[in-house]
Amino acid sequence: MDINRRQVLWAGGAIGASALLAACSGGGDTSAKAAAGAKPRKGGTLRVGALGRASAVTRDPHATQANESDYLIISLVHDTLTTPGAKTNTAPRLASGWKASDDLKTWRFTIAEGAKFHDGTPVTAEDAVWSLRRLRGTPSGASRLPGIKAENIKAEGTGTVVMVSDYANAELPVLTRLTTFVLKKDTKDSEIDKAPGTGPFTLDWFRSGNARLVRNENWHGGEVLLDAIEVKIFESPQAMSNALLAGQIDVASNVGAVAARTAEKREDIQVVRRPNDMAMPIVMRTAGGPFADPKVREALRLAVDREAMVKQVLSGYGTVGNDILGTGDPAYAKDIPQRTRDLARAKSLLEEAGFDVSRTYKLVTTEDISGLAESATLFATQVREAGVKIEVVKQESATFWDRTWLKGDLYTTYWGTNDSVLFLASKTMVSESAQNEAGWKNTAFDAAYRKTVGTKDAAARAKVLRELQQLEHDASGYLLWGVADGIDLAAAPVRGLPTLPGYGRVQLERAWLAR
Repeated sequence: MDINRRQVLWAGGAIGASALLAACSGGGDTSAKAAAGAKPRKGGTLRVGALGRASAVTRDPHATQANESDYLIISLVHDTLTTPGAKTNTAPRLASGWKASDDLKTWRFTIAEGAKFHDGTPVTAEDAVWSLRRLRGTPSGASRLPGIKAENIKAEGTGTVVMVSDYANAELPVLTRLTTFVLKKDTKDSEIDKAPGTGPFTLDWFRSGNARLVRNENWHGGEVLLDAIEVKIFESPQAMSNALLAGQIDVASNVGAVAARTAEKREDIQVVRRPNDMAMPIVMRTAGGPFADPKVREALRLAVDREAMVKQVLSGYGTVGNDILGTGDPAYAKDIPQRTRDLARAKSLLEEAGFDVSRTYKLVTTEDISGLAESATLFATQVREAGVKIEVVKQESATFWDRTWLKGDLYTTYWGTNDSVLFLASKTMVSESAQNEAGWKNTAFDAAYRKTVGTKDAAARAKVLRELQQLEHDASGYLLWGVADGIDLAAAPVRGLPTLPGYGRVQLERAWLAR
């Protein structure tokens, strides 16, 4: 899995128009009501709006896609080995199954029976190996397939791909969900844009970021109902929402809460909510500075009114956070008691820590993604009731990511891939992680992480993963006050839209039209 600024931008799209300081309640998901009891029908063309910029279009499945529209098209044409799932966070796709060695270093993925490229050529393990090695050779390949060297990706017969990790990794299949697109072996770079895929749709035409895709009658993953999908690129959620309301498209993907508020008043528009889409924590630096004392961090966590934050910043389209990243993970520890506001306890902890309440502290944020600055402003107002004076400092995007991110004492951040506790732990909290935003170093947490990824037995791994989450909840540098929903709008006849967070929203192969 690759998590980088691209995903950050995607996440931003999810909430791009969602930040409001007007208090109102959350709306209901009307898609489930619309689909209830209906029998799927075959046929029709689904017109989907997706965010992107024509100047940033790319056709290479292994490149970094800045456009959501590009990733959507690529994901419909090409299959990854696995995909985000609902009951487990990894589900089969081009690989029908996978199995680890006893030491959790060697993983074997089985190519799905009957899988073919769109030109009718059977998919082989050699195709997958070539594709994975090509992916590994990209500039971000090391972060997409961490711990796996290109020479340690091999074919075993025609139907098995073998990957050998440098270390025991029980979560390796998670890494294969998002970018492991499989192309035919030895496809030339100059032919990538026309290369046949294995996905549920084949490419009919592509023009400046817009595309028409038609049904793959022979898709190995099952029957596809839609005749075609037309993808239209939009540079703003507002423009996309307007197109939906005008009947120019059938789905506005990842459009945000403001549009949802408008659309929920119309009976001909469905509001599809995808919970746990984006985490929006405040980072408190633990490595030094005024928030290094755990008592101070706990005081701030107790001073925030989380319900009010979700209600006002997210317009109710989200859920309260409990200071653990990865709320979309099926293994998320829901049994850890929810932290709630306790101003008296917060004041007491600040006094015990000798926190200087005469000072004014800076909370740095950016406006490149709507909602962050608003969350910072409301947070500052709330913690003032505990005696903590906060000045919100807004920085231009480039300055923020260059000077504040990973360095600041107190700042806002956000993560659009929010469906794996371990993935975010490895990226942001293990001591040596390159994106350790709070500079947090905790030997017990590190040990719990290593034990979790090195434990084969699922029950034993779940137990230690729960311990890891408790440590994160109790002591990390994150204050996760809330998690934003992803929001899609759809015309009344649209059925079967995905409800998974993050990248799960591109799984349109089960969509259909009731007309």
